[in-house]
Amino acid sequence: MLRKIRIALAAVFLIGITLLFVGIGHGWLGWMAKLQFLPSALALNLVVAGIILLACFVFGRVYCSVICPMGVFQDVVIWLRRTVGKWLQNAQTRKLKKLKESGSDAKPKVRQYLQRFGYVKEHKWVRYPVLVLSIVSIFVSGQMLIALIAPYSAYGRVVRSIVGVASGSVAVPLLLTGLLTLVIIFVCAWLWGREYCNTVCPVGTTLSLVSRFALFRPTIDTSKCVNCARCGKACKASCIDTANHKIDYSRCVVCFDCLENCSEGAIKYRFVGLGGSPVKPANDEKGKPANDEKATDGGRRAFLATTALVGTALAAKAQQHNQGGLANVVPKQNPERGTRLVPFGARGEKEFYSHCTACQLCVSACPNGVLRPSTDFEHFLQPEMGYEKGYCRPECNACSQVCPAGAILPVEKGQKQTIQIGLAHVNLALCLAAQGESTCGNCSVHCPTGAIRLVATEGCVHPVPTVSEAQCIGCGACEFLCPSRPVSAITVRGNSIHHIKG
Repeated sequence: MLRKIRIALAAVFLIGITLLFVGIGHGWLGWMAKLQFLPSALALNLVVAGIILLACFVFGRVYCSVICPMGVFQDVVIWLRRTVGKWLQNAQTRKLKKLKESGSDAKPKVRQYLQRFGYVKEHKWVRYPVLVLSIVSIFVSGQMLIALIAPYSAYGRVVRSIVGVASGSVAVPLLLTGLLTLVIIFVCAWLWGREYCNTVCPVGTTLSLVSRFALFRPTIDTSKCVNCARCGKACKASCIDTANHKIDYSRCVVCFDCLENCSEGAIKYRFVGLGGSPVKPANDEKGKPANDEKATDGGRRAFLATTALVGTALAAKAQQHNQGGLANVVPKQNPERGTRLVPFGARGEKEFYSHCTACQLCVSACPNGVLRPSTDFEHFLQPEMGYEKGYCRPECNACSQVCPAGAILPVEKGQKQTIQIGLAHVNLALCLAAQGESTCGNCSVHCPTGAIRLVATEGCVHPVPTVSEAQCIGCGACEFLCPSRPVSAITVRGNSIHHIKG
């Protein structure tokens, strides 16, 4: 029963978060992203991070088997491996049976398709150095390591690369890293189960520091165990030492597979307490544990309480542009800006990149094609802004509503008019009006803040645009709608620190 509940909840989270990265349901599924541990910690969302740690202390690493999309994806791969193995094993059995019935003397080689897992000691020499490096990289703003190995960001990269291939528009670095991540995670899960979670993943290692002292844990009743080792062979985390009847709770992801595989009922999920010794139920007249059924029910209630607690926390925290025309035009190029443009609500370039985990969620949420993954080494795969395909509409606050890491703080609709992320600059050498080719005025007509005016200038046949620094917010409408190609005559240069208008 516990396993079925866990699978159902895991499926809900995996489907929901996948839809978020595809670009669907940001309004009603965004709370799932806010529950991811690393983004919550980076956003200093201590309520959510604290509840996750508390849940791990009480119930074990339920986060890794229910909420983390990469963890659930690995479970899907493991299930696929087992399904394929069973099908091949059954096919071989039928073939051998037919040969036996036909009286054939052939002795075909019997292959073992049902590959099993087994107990493996904790790889401390990899696990903890990776955690230390991850923590150090956060403090020194070396987000590239986090972007590559953090589970939530890695899963988002995989989904966005697949979506990009399907839509026909994807950055090559994102595609390569996304597919490489998919292959590595798939192969690791297929061959070694949850090895990524228990060796490489910094979130898994962090939660393991707490889960090893969990109050509720799977425990082995040695009086019932017949040493069949089925639990150890089925353990995807390779954490059950069947020879010594011990479980490494720092690596156990509380998937409940061992409970389902034990035909003797020797493994129960029950209250252990701070002492670490399983509660031994008293025996009845027949020698059976009198409170065994109660212990099972208690474990089930504990797991349901976990999800209720997490759901309450989530509920508390959650609360196109097309240009007409048939003519072929030269595509625009993103100009050199000096200082990068980062979204409204990001506070500034340094603040944005020190919190961003490159999960690609804001990219999937942007309806105007302004955000895209960066391809440079310093901010590899972290989002950057560009106005070749659209501009940042003043009424849009999609990216600020979905960011789980605090890289983009929530911005209310209409509040963007009070924030300046950059300043527009005019290059008269490219301006059609300045060259006397047309009385364009596109930038002035479409500026949503009225920051651009056309003024007569000596040496210019037509009035040319000038920018009011006090009114410009850096939305990029002028740059996007400027007819100059391939580089716009008016471009926005980013502010290293965003200016809030008084």
